[in-house]
Amino acid sequence: MTALLIAASLLVGVSLGVLGGGGSILTVPILVYLAGQDTKEAIATSLLVVGVTGLAALVPHARARRVRWRTGLLFGAFSMAGAYGGGRLAEYLPGTLLLVAFALMMLATAVAMLRGPRGGRERARSAPAELPLKHIAVEGLVVGAVTGLVGSGGGFLVVPALAILGGLPMGIAVGTSLLVIAMKSFAGLAGHLAGVEIDWRLALTVTAAAVAGSLVGGRLAGRIPQNALRTAFGWFVVVMGVFVLAQQLDTAVWAHPATWAVLAAVPAAVIAARRRAAHRRSAPASTGPAAASGGPPVPGERHRERAAKS
Repeated sequence: MTALLIAASLLVGVSLGVLGGGGSILTVPILVYLAGQDTKEAIATSLLVVGVTGLAALVPHARARRVRWRTGLLFGAFSMAGAYGGGRLAEYLPGTLLLVAFALMMLATAVAMLRGPRGGRERARSAPAELPLKHIAVEGLVVGAVTGLVGSGGGFLVVPALAILGGLPMGIAVGTSLLVIAMKSFAGLAGHLAGVEIDWRLALTVTAAAVAGSLVGGRLAGRIPQNALRTAFGWFVVVMGVFVLAQQLDTAVWAHPATWAVLAAVPAAVIAARRRAAHRRSAPASTGPAAASGGPPVPGERHRERAAKS
């Protein structure tokens, strides 16, 4: 079990280094199902693991200049406030409810990531160097509250917020998210420590393995194409969200046709949204003068038309 736990912890680090998220999505189930911790202890421990690992994974991204420091620090500051409050509130909520809510938010976020930004690639190229303060404040508080409640470092929410709402290139969104994740994970941990005791020996073992994995993941991140990175992140979150739901929901729920109808609607919605986005990107190319005339533009045609009009 120890070898399996260490191998899974390495995967946590690789996920954080490559995707800028997924740390707690993996860590909480690992601690619950492999280490035998209860939900609330696993949530608190995961915040420690992900916070330290996020700092380690940040280093190679910072060296490659894939971090927006102002956006990350402000987003992290607002998230810390939300994470502390969420961590205190989590003490009064059932663990099963927290994990189910966690999984549902994962699936909703995955759909947004797989659908991609509405403006297409052009929006990513023209994105501002830093996000507006108002957007950072609202998104930071909301993501931070989720972090504290369900023990997620928030990468599965921070990366989409930066990439989709902020229009940042995926690689920069990943690097910046690691700074945010580290800041608010420690804040969420502070909120949990008031009511939860941590097995420090287990926590340090998992953290050490995750840090080693994050250094490998950080080196790989810069070599992966942006669209491939976005797609991998989205489907990874879908798989983990379904896994967490499968562990928490009653067997009768999974046997009901409505459950499978909802799950089937997720990939259908993603495919339909991607087709609409592709159609919007290709539409301008088919609406110009050349398309209206039924063929390619003829050299000198515009000059002859102007001479005829005059």
